[in-house]
Amino acid sequence: MRRAQKDAILADLSKKMVLLSGPRQSGKTTLAKEIGQEFESTVYLNYDSAQDRQIIQEESWLEASELLIFDEIHKMPNWKTYLKGVYDTKKRDQKILVTGSARLEVFSQVGDSLAGRYFLHRLMPFSPAELKQVGERPDLDRFLERGGFPEPYLCDDPTDAKRWRLQYVDSLLRVDVLEFESIHDLKAIQLVFNLLRERVGSPVSYSSIAHDVSISPNTVKKYISILEALYIVFRVVPYSKNIARSLLKEPKIYFFDTGLVKGDEGVKFENFVGTCLYKHVLGRIDYKAEECALNYLRTKEQKEVDFALVQGGKIEKIIEVKYANHRLGNGLVYFRNKYQFPAIQVVKELKQERIQEGIEMVKGLNFLSKL
Repeated sequence: MRRAQKDAILADLSKKMVLLSGPRQSGKTTLAKEIGQEFESTVYLNYDSAQDRQIIQEESWLEASELLIFDEIHKMPNWKTYLKGVYDTKKRDQKILVTGSARLEVFSQVGDSLAGRYFLHRLMPFSPAELKQVGERPDLDRFLERGGFPEPYLCDDPTDAKRWRLQYVDSLLRVDVLEFESIHDLKAIQLVFNLLRERVGSPVSYSSIAHDVSISPNTVKKYISILEALYIVFRVVPYSKNIARSLLKEPKIYFFDTGLVKGDEGVKFENFVGTCLYKHVLGRIDYKAEECALNYLRTKEQKEVDFALVQGGKIEKIIEVKYANHRLGNGLVYFRNKYQFPAIQVVKELKQERIQEGIEMVKGLNFLSKL
């Protein structure tokens, strides 16, 4: 299936080096190779391959190669300096595409070796909006059952989708986490991972998880940061004009793979809406250079709204997610009435869309397809 970002990546390759990051098995390598077919001579090199690694280290590809694709090169010591050297000494018309299953933009902040030399593209799992954009019909029930990763979403056999997930989780925790950082207690991070699966949609207390796992709150925070860096989870923090204050408040944790969520249909639907909104935010940042963020709202009196789209530090829209509840959320009504924020209630099972008390009530699939 064609990915919506392909044309944008091709356009950016003519300007700078492109870093393509995203979750493991979100389709980065497949997309990179498809892009490679657009050129007469492409060299694909994966740092995990011993043979390719030698070519990378010796820079022994043909000088006439139009496109160089480096996959998983962030595992190479001093990879930023290496890429800087390759980019600065390449032929003028030679193009470079770098892919990796970790947050390459996080690595690049450590030192400014690549500053001004790349455009960042983040490839997320499928969403209804992306499928609609490429002419495919999205199936919301399929998304909630299987998640948006290409292999489980597209496969014909639902059992194969479940088998994929078991192998995916094992690979994430036993391979990716250990390669990313030395973890002395793999069992502890597995426990944190499993506890997070059960607490999607609720503010997460580091102290509470630390007590349950018998580790320190700082260790919990470190483990969650690793899961974030590997595109396993993402945090949504409470909105606050004071950024430092908002970071001290309890975040909510969501999974890029909705199939990992343990909970009822409402929790799974909220997680999926969260992934689609987050993908929408990343797209606005990467392609429109907008100062955009995804937050949630909560008062000391526990009035809460699931999500807030924020641009330039100001709330653009507040969003409450319900599976089949047609009554307006109390928190949504409170914030709409007090601050006049544009408000939407997204409902998975809704017979008729309408506006109630100035709040849009929309069908889940319609809302997600338009992001």
